[in-house]
Amino acid sequence: MALYPVSAEIIHQVEESLDDEEKETMLFLCRDVAENLAPPNVRELLGTLSERGQLSLATLAELLYRVRRFDLLKKILKTDKAAVEAHLRRNPHLVSDYRVLMMEIGENLDKSDVSSLIFLMRDYTGRGKGAKDKSFLDLVIELEKLNLVAADQLNLLEKSLKSIHRIDLKTKIQKYAQSGQGAGSNYVNSLQASLPNLSIKEPSYNSRLQNGRSKEQRFAEHLHVQRKPVKTSIQESGAFLPRHIHEESYRMQSKPLGICLIIDCIGNDIEYLRRTFTSLGYHVHPFLFPSAEEIIKILHRFAGLPQHRDYDSFACVLVSRGGSQRMMGVDQAPTGFSLDYVKSIFMGDACSPLRGKPKLFFIQSYEVLSSQLEDNSLEVDGPAVRSLDSKTLHPGPCMVHREADIFWSLCTADVSQVEQPTSSSSVYLQNLSQQLEQERKRPLVDLHVELMDKVYAWNSRVSSKEKYYLSLQHTLRKKLVLST
Repeated sequence: MALYPVSAEIIHQVEESLDDEEKETMLFLCRDVAENLAPPNVRELLGTLSERGQLSLATLAELLYRVRRFDLLKKILKTDKAAVEAHLRRNPHLVSDYRVLMMEIGENLDKSDVSSLIFLMRDYTGRGKGAKDKSFLDLVIELEKLNLVAADQLNLLEKSLKSIHRIDLKTKIQKYAQSGQGAGSNYVNSLQASLPNLSIKEPSYNSRLQNGRSKEQRFAEHLHVQRKPVKTSIQESGAFLPRHIHEESYRMQSKPLGICLIIDCIGNDIEYLRRTFTSLGYHVHPFLFPSAEEIIKILHRFAGLPQHRDYDSFACVLVSRGGSQRMMGVDQAPTGFSLDYVKSIFMGDACSPLRGKPKLFFIQSYEVLSSQLEDNSLEVDGPAVRSLDSKTLHPGPCMVHREADIFWSLCTADVSQVEQPTSSSSVYLQNLSQQLEQERKRPLVDLHVELMDKVYAWNSRVSSKEKYYLSLQHTLRKKLVLST
């Protein structure tokens, strides 16, 4: 697609003509091409994309077509719906079919449908504030950040649509998935947002200006094609991410595979976890009933080991009381320690031997009242790293971002489950252990999705005090299989 640049004047006209819902939709549609941007509004988004060479008059026309502002196609860009449809049939798209599918599903849901979906997703997303004002696209974005929904990962959404009796939309997803079998891609941005919160190196784009004719004239000529009908619905387009692209995998062949720390402040899970990770090929170091201060010292000591250079990965299992942001040791000191701080100890800039290698964290936190955990975090022999703001972080010399290659599985449950005389093992960790042993040759992310289904099934049978809330966040850049 030729890059006919878009002037600030045109961007301003478009932005002023869109209503709030159309702006929200356009920001959603552009999330893949702007995966390392955080634009506050449509004008800033389009302006930045234009400066980077990712927005042309043709792709702006595509965005207006997607939000069904055909009047603006004619008024501002001097073209029409039929010309844009013909262009889309012959050229790569700015917007992925997955984004269009999500937009179309959202358009077909009423408020009660969206409310029901938000409620169903509480087992995965937690009980966030502002749920009443959340749109379907807001929910999709939240699920994407948790790696629960993606272009090739729609099982959870499909199941939820079935639960609210929207079989028509469930069928729409199924047709979308079927259309991608063996099909090539006509999606211009093949980069996926696997590192959604990281500031990664941007590609360089060059804008080429043409002289003598107005931008509108050149654009009209660019879209001057035969006006034939074009299939535009997702299930008919056949466009999907290319299947022929080789998916690179992490090297997982060292012996041992890496160090695995198991830190258990409850005492119900350490033995079977030790067997599981030993069977996977890890050199397991178990620690039972340490204090919060001891946990931080253990983490720093193992992060500094030079042996990581010889290993292909690192794993850590942490079981204790706490919350979703910070945890305590066996001493239950009110300060506790920050989970973000735990993560930072093993990031690429702090632990260079593990840079570029997968770092796996499996956290079981038994929630206590928030008033019992103060705002300050315990930090020992290490930098005070509480915030993971990507704007202030920079890749190292090897161009692998400090936050890359992290798999972060966090499960929370009510603390009453471990304060009874007959407390039992974590349902989350038990199922995790079983799947790691029985399905180790499957990609870890796929395995974790099934783990979420098992936890969801458990929650459907028990009281609220017995439920587990599981989430996944990862910045893996490659496929991860623990056993080759």
